[in-house]
Amino acid sequence: MTGKPASNAGRAVQHLREMIFSGDLPAGSDHLETELAERLGMSRTPVREAALQLESQGLVEMRPRKGIRILPVSANDMREIYDVLTELESLAAERAAEVGYTEPDLADLAAAIADMDAAIAAEDLEAWAEADDRFHAELVRLGGNSRVAMIVGMMSDQVRRARASTLFLRPLPVRSNEDHREVHAAILAGDPARARRLHRAHRRHARDVLTGLLERMRLRTL
Repeated sequence: MTGKPASNAGRAVQHLREMIFSGDLPAGSDHLETELAERLGMSRTPVREAALQLESQGLVEMRPRKGIRILPVSANDMREIYDVLTELESLAAERAAEVGYTEPDLADLAAAIADMDAAIAAEDLEAWAEADDRFHAELVRLGGNSRVAMIVGMMSDQVRRARASTLFLRPLPVRSNEDHREVHAAILAGDPARARRLHRAHRRHARDVLTGLLERMRLRTL
């Protein structure tokens, strides 16, 4: 009996996340628990549990007597998030370069770069975004700090969501692929200072591109 509600709550989290990222639940929209429960075909209890979990991830806000609000992504939010991600991922790149990884150890990192190159060649931005996510997740794993991985994981959802809303407004991210290649090379060469410096510059450029697009989107809606 105790396993079923948890399972339902887990499914509710998955479905609600998909609906938020797909735009089925638009940023800024408000929804009653009963409405979402009906849409998901389950009771209110797992929906409420799922909403509390999504609130801790910064995706929704629980408002007494007003239901669940899908939080918008602002340029200021992204600046703050990228400031944290930049430092933590740059630390991961530095630590990875200190380990002395061999080329086979970095196979997943290289595979993500190859997939990003293929996606750019096909002008498939969704495939590029998926491969980019894999690169950053693998970089953090290679850094070997579980707490860094936990904090980055908490913030990555917001980055993906902001990127999803701006993905088709940006030019092809050719520079991003080159940045990733250089970070990979620095890690393989065992150059911690260079790996950290390159990745910090990469993340700062990504921050500027994303926040610039979010600002332009906000101005269009004023």
